[in-house]
Amino acid sequence: MPSDHKSHQTFSFELFPPKTEQGITRLHETVATLNARKPEFFSVTYGAGGSTQSNTFATVDWVRDQGISIAPHLSCIGSSRDEILRILERYHSQGIDRIVALRGDLPSGSGAGSMGDLNHANELVVLIREHFGDDFRIEVAAYPEMHPQAPNFDKDLENFKRKVDAGADSAITQYFYNADAYANFIEACEKRGIDIPVVPGIMPITNFSNLVRFSDACGAEIPRWLRKRLEAYGDDIAGIRALGADVVTSLCQRLLGMGAPGLHFYTMNQAEPTLAIWDRLGLDG
Repeated sequence: MPSDHKSHQTFSFELFPPKTEQGITRLHETVATLNARKPEFFSVTYGAGGSTQSNTFATVDWVRDQGISIAPHLSCIGSSRDEILRILERYHSQGIDRIVALRGDLPSGSGAGSMGDLNHANELVVLIREHFGDDFRIEVAAYPEMHPQAPNFDKDLENFKRKVDAGADSAITQYFYNADAYANFIEACEKRGIDIPVVPGIMPITNFSNLVRFSDACGAEIPRWLRKRLEAYGDDIAGIRALGADVVTSLCQRLLGMGAPGLHFYTMNQAEPTLAIWDRLGLDG
């Protein structure tokens, strides 16, 4: 990887597949609004099996049909190699050239027999490289505050290095609100010879109770000072959003200032909270 990879900052947006007609309409409006800012790509989260997977394909197809660069998420847990290869071939035949390769979570109530043929994201990266060479740019996940299921930070970093060694091109982090966690993670990566771009994942703050639920589930830490200030707003949604925009904009400014190679926004299919940060950062042009 060239040592100057940080000279080109990339900005991207994450979408999730809507399940209702109203959700589809909002998604289309959100994509049109955000695409006007000329992001590097949109990513689309993955649903395994049945109608959930159909929603993923429909969203990917629609975004691609708009002439927009798309990076579908692909989780390997619970799927056979053949199932994964069929999905990859589908994307490859469509000219899609970027994949976010993830382990994914087991469906609730599933036992060990539901694990599928691949148990870890590095195995998925190996499979993609074996069958498609360099036709896909492969993004993987990174966890500055440690994966919630990792026994310790060093083990988590070993797992990350396995994905990089398997052929990952770049990484997108879980969201966080502590810039030092990102700085420490990058320093630890550099000490282990990991030199791929690690793009911070950014979660705008729009709803305190939802943020707490998401964060508890994925292991992202809400700093105590931030939690207390958000709690103080109670049901004042406008106040929460204003504070959130201030806090997250400041975080992004610090990350870009320390040399982060870009930002990946978890939009939750809403344009306004992301644009409130984007416009303050002056990212256009």
